[in-house]
Amino acid sequence: MLRIGWIVGVVLASGLATGAEGVEAITRPSGDVTLAFVRPGRIAEVRVADGQAVRAGQVLVRQDDAAEQLQLTQLKAQAEDTIRIDAAAAQLAQKRVELQRVQALAERNAATQWELSLARLDVTIAELSVKLAEFQQQQARGAYDEARAQVDRMRLVSPIDGRVERVLLEAGEAADALEDVVRVVQIDPLWIDVPVPLSEARTMKLDQPARVSFSPRAAASRDAAVSAAPANAANGRVIHIAAVADAASDTLTVRVEVPNPASRPAGEHVRVTFGDVERERSAADAPQAAAEPNKE
Repeated sequence: MLRIGWIVGVVLASGLATGAEGVEAITRPSGDVTLAFVRPGRIAEVRVADGQAVRAGQVLVRQDDAAEQLQLTQLKAQAEDTIRIDAAAAQLAQKRVELQRVQALAERNAATQWELSLARLDVTIAELSVKLAEFQQQQARGAYDEARAQVDRMRLVSPIDGRVERVLLEAGEAADALEDVVRVVQIDPLWIDVPVPLSEARTMKLDQPARVSFSPRAAASRDAAVSAAPANAANGRVIHIAAVADAASDTLTVRVEVPNPASRPAGEHVRVTFGDVERERSAADAPQAAAEPNKE
């Protein structure tokens, strides 16, 4: 009974295989972005070098923005200026006092209706002057925000945590609009797009475990791959299953995500085998369940 249980455990532990030896694929970065400026300009500063680790939000390259900074300072002063609003508000207060005086005179028949209407019109015009001053300040704030956004576009900021793969231009060089300047990649985790036979891919689910064996070409057989050092294998999971199959090969692309704390380079050949959580648990419990009758 113990031997039978051991055999059952080995069979179940083989997992849900895409063939006995799995499927060969190639790792790629989980993030790969090439940054460029949206308008031409001279590069003033390059703050990173090839191979340097960067964080999301970190400034990598900056264009010369001296003229834009001067304009930004001027627009900021205009956006924060309230003199026109204060002056219009003071004039409105004066016109309201004048209206009250004319109304008092009109009640004593000391002012004509024309003078009263004129005083009321002056108040209305003063109220509109206040609204116009407030609107002009809002426009000034909008112009400042637009200029600040333009200055922000003169900086290349990393959108991901990763590593600088290559800096293509140096300080002092001119960068054309949309010209590649710096490339940033994220290799922890790695992604692997695996072409899985369509018949098997239909049964797969998101978060399904996957076993990734690195450098499969170095292994002459499945036994050699199994006996490889632990550092040459890692556990991953399915994060995406394509909705459109490849009719020519009758396969469906399944994306596997695998942690990469050792910073292995992307582009390695790997072999991927897929497992099932419930079957792996059964495989772990089978030898123990088979051995229990012998104890009795």
